[in-house]
This record gives sequence, structure tokens and C-alpha cells, in this order.
Amino acid sequence: MERRVIVSGLGTVNPMAHNVGDFWKGIKNMENGITRISHFDPVDHSSQVAGEVKDFSAKDYMDGREARRMDSFAVFAVVAAGEALKDAGIKDGDVDPEKLGVILGNGIGGLETMENGFKKLFEKGPRAMHPLLGATMITNIAAGNVAIKYNAQGPNYTVVTACASATDAIGQSYRLIKYGMCDTVITGGTEASITPLGMGAFCNLQAVSSRFNDAPEKASRPFDKDRDGFIMSEGSGILILEELEQARKRGAKIYAEICGYGESCDANHLTAPHPEGRGAVSAMRKAIEHAGLKPEDIDYINAHGTSTPVNDPVETKAVKIVFGEHAKKLKISSTKSMHGHLLGATGGVEAIVVSLALHEQYYPGTRNLDNPDPECDLNYLANKGVEGPMSVAISNSFGFGGQNAVILFKRCQ
Repeated sequence: MERRVIVSGLGTVNPMAHNVGDFWKGIKNMENGITRISHFDPVDHSSQVAGEVKDFSAKDYMDGREARRMDSFAVFAVVAAGEALKDAGIKDGDVDPEKLGVILGNGIGGLETMENGFKKLFEKGPRAMHPLLGATMITNIAAGNVAIKYNAQGPNYTVVTACASATDAIGQSYRLIKYGMCDTVITGGTEASITPLGMGAFCNLQAVSSRFNDAPEKASRPFDKDRDGFIMSEGSGILILEELEQARKRGAKIYAEICGYGESCDANHLTAPHPEGRGAVSAMRKAIEHAGLKPEDIDYINAHGTSTPVNDPVETKAVKIVFGEHAKKLKISSTKSMHGHLLGATGGVEAIVVSLALHEQYYPGTRNLDNPDPECDLNYLANKGVEGPMSVAISNSFGFGGQNAVILFKRCQ
């Protein structure tokens, strides 16, 4: 029997805040999370701005020994998962641990740990590398640490689909609950790739913004004609998904219901979207059809909206194909304009935004949309969020390799 799946808890560590409450206030106030890079001296990099997690110490959330055994991407996930579980009101023993899963999305893994390992290898030889290097840098270890910390004995794995990773992880978690394999899943994504290697890779690919090094607050500008690349960010966005009746019995707060999930591949190019948005169209249509809805039922789209010259007009084109005349009535925004692009974690952070948007009946705006690109001619809520009735929303995530994932959320009365 198919079961209903709801969102009962939220947690985040990201460039705008270390918790959901402050993050949501920042979203509503159109605040900026993008600054000059401080994790290392970026003077030799063409892009010198990023969405760093600021004023954060792992020792404020765990003991020093535990923190030293984790890369930052795992720390972010463990901290955000703790907040989400507390928000959901789930304590040890409240749910069956064998039916509690952890499905996370991640793009790169422990890049900082990997770089430090390479440095020791080349400077001092292999014996100088930390004995836990392998267990600290591998992509799945954030999910492993979350499971150990919170006694989640159910399915545990990590989805790696580039920038679609967290959205795919949420979609897979939804399926696990819907079809009875789990009752509860800790899901979302995490990433910590603002390192010399991580930034250098995307700089040399000419994918990140380099025009606004002296004005970081203006660098992320989705759908604006002056955009010149995405802004690398870091952090984690975690949701607690539950089977509806279990959540009701617990008296849990319900932010939203997940009713549809679509996934596809462009099968076209390593880094560029299909010029006609083929995969994006397919994923959006699948999510809507899976929910048993029609395009005109959708009120809001949290766009992928990366602020790259190629993505934004292609996403606009895909929305027009899927929604037809209704595209003009949709409210659309890219909150990456405020928090940047968290790569494999971005879908988790944006799923939090959509869940809160439905719960509070508020449409977030798009920061820095000062001069709209003529090719991006839909209602992207330029520089201002608005209150208003919202029943159904979708969250888009598209990634390198042609990966596309879309989650459909409904307001749960």
C-alpha cells in the first residue's frame, strides 16, 4: 500500500545562518551570504568570492575528538541533522531505529581532507598521511556519521548526482517511506568544497563568477543580464521525512507533504544543459504527473537558477514548455541569489525554503535581479518576496552530467 510522506523537521548550516530560524529570516529579508573567500588566500583564483559558513566551530556542537575525525562536510550534516531531529520532536527511542534511514546527497566528499592528505603525501611520503584519511574523505561518510550519532539502523547511502544530489536523495527517501521500507528518513545534502582545488577546478572551467570580486554581495544574480557564473557555497540542508500517520500519532508539526518526484538525464553534455531543456522538461513533467496533478496546479517554482549565462535561459525555456500559458502566472525565484550554490547540498537547503514557503504562505524573492535578461521573461520575484496563497510548489535541481531532479511539495492542511 502506498503511504503519504510529510516533512516534520528541518535543519541547516549554510552561508546565511547556522539554524533554520535565522536562515528563514534572512531569506525573507533578502539578505546576502556571499563574501570574499577567507578559508584560503584566493588571490591566484579568477573567482575570489563564495558562500562560506561563517563563525562556525564544530566544538560548539560536539567534543574536539569527534570533530577531528570528520571533514567539514560531515560536521555540517551531523549538526543540521541534530537540529532537524529536535525540530521534529524525535528523541532516541521515539521511532524504530531499523525503520530510520539516512539518505544524503553530496557532490565531492571530503575535499579539504583529501587536499591535506595529498600535501602530506607529496611533502613527507605516504606514512605521514592520517590513518583515518580514507574513512574521512569518502563521499558516504557524512551519512555514516549521522547514522552513528543518531542510531539510524535502516537504509544508509549517499546519492551522487552533482548539483541534483540532495534533491535526488530526498526523492529516494520519499520512495522508501511511500512503499514501506522506512517510516522515517533523515535526508537532504551536505558539501564543503571551498578549497584551493575546488575553487580552482570551477574557475578553470569558467563556471563561477569572476566579475564581482570587489562586490561579493552582487555576484549571485540569477536571471539578470549581468550574471557571469555561479557562486560556490558550502553547508548542509537536512529534512526529516515521515510517514503521515506516524507523524500524526506523535503530534508532530507538519511543514509540507511530498507528493511527486521526477528524475531524468539530458544525455547531452558533461557540463551544459540540453539547449531545449529536454531533461528539465522531463523531470518536471514526471514530478507533476506522479503527484496526479496538472501544470496549472503549481503555484511556485524554486528554480535551479544558478546565475550562469547558459542555465538560466534554458530553465526559463523548459518552464515555458512544461507550463504553457500558465508559466506567466507562476511565481518563480532562485534563493541561490542569497545563499549561493551549495553543489550537492543545494537541493536540501532549497527544499527547506519550499517547505517553509508552503507552511507560512510566503513566496521568496530573487536578490540582485536588477536588469532582467530578455530571455528570462517570467515572474522571478525580483528583489522582493511576497505573501500569498500557495498550495503546490516544486523545487528544481539540475547538475553536471545532465542530471535533473524535481520534488513536488503540497501544503498539508
